[in-house]
Amino acid sequence: MPRTTVLDVEIFHEESGSGRPLVLLHGLNDSHRSWRSVVPELARMRRVLVPDLPGCGLSGRPDATYSLDWQANVMSAWLDALGLDEVDVVGHSYGGGVAQYMLLLRPQRIRRLALVASGGLGREVSLELRLASFSRVVEMFGQPFMAPIAANALRAVGGVIGPDEATWMSEVNATPGTARAFARTVRDVINWRGQTRHFLDRAAEIEKFPPIAMFWGSRDRVIPHTQAVDTLKMLHGAELTMFEGCGHFPHHEQPKEFTNAVLSFMNAPFARSVHFAPPETTVAGTVSTLRAMRERLLAAWPSFGNAAENDSALTLRAS
Repeated sequence: MPRTTVLDVEIFHEESGSGRPLVLLHGLNDSHRSWRSVVPELARMRRVLVPDLPGCGLSGRPDATYSLDWQANVMSAWLDALGLDEVDVVGHSYGGGVAQYMLLLRPQRIRRLALVASGGLGREVSLELRLASFSRVVEMFGQPFMAPIAANALRAVGGVIGPDEATWMSEVNATPGTARAFARTVRDVINWRGQTRHFLDRAAEIEKFPPIAMFWGSRDRVIPHTQAVDTLKMLHGAELTMFEGCGHFPHHEQPKEFTNAVLSFMNAPFARSVHFAPPETTVAGTVSTLRAMRERLLAAWPSFGNAAENDSALTLRAS
């Protein structure tokens, strides 16, 4: 299978089909195999490229930051190495966050963007992932435990993992550097309060958006579908498809329905234009924004809490 070295990182990917390129990006501590149920059908109409993100699966595990910016730069360099100037992208969970930062980096490269139960669109996230944000312990002491807990960790957040897949995941997660990569990845995007990276904070940097569609399970307890609903209020023209009764992995739980919905969006002759419009500025909206800013300061600089104990500093009152 193809391996490409870019920015001192070896990227593994699988490829099938022909036609317009479609890139599938998996979620946190997952791999290219996450998409096995949907690749055959997608490849009937597309050239499907399914990489392992850095630190995951069969890709390299360098001593790097594993920040979203770094991941986006590596994956963009990987596309450069493959000679792909324009692609369609599907990003699941953390992979959706990587796709968002790839869009910030080179918006003209992404023709259409599908975000599947994506991170980066709100604060709320499951307790399991908030606990994982105590990542310095994981980085220092977690490597011996990465193999035995890998499959169970994905099952805990709704992944459909069979015995063969569990064995494979245990083997690849035993690779040295896995715990370090996982810990640094989590630390960049989550703390004990929730998600800390928010795409909409930077969406105004993009002059022209591609068509964007979101795909979500109605019973997703990892990243609630309400974040997609809220995103529609700011990304005007974006679309949302809900999978009733589905959790965090619609491509595992309802692969046929998922594939049909994604291909319908990607292959539509016309797609709605998307533009960013932040909420109307009001007194209530300003108060909400200031409080959100304070929460992010607290997340990045805990000692700020001593100076922010008195809420009156961030309160506006209409006369």
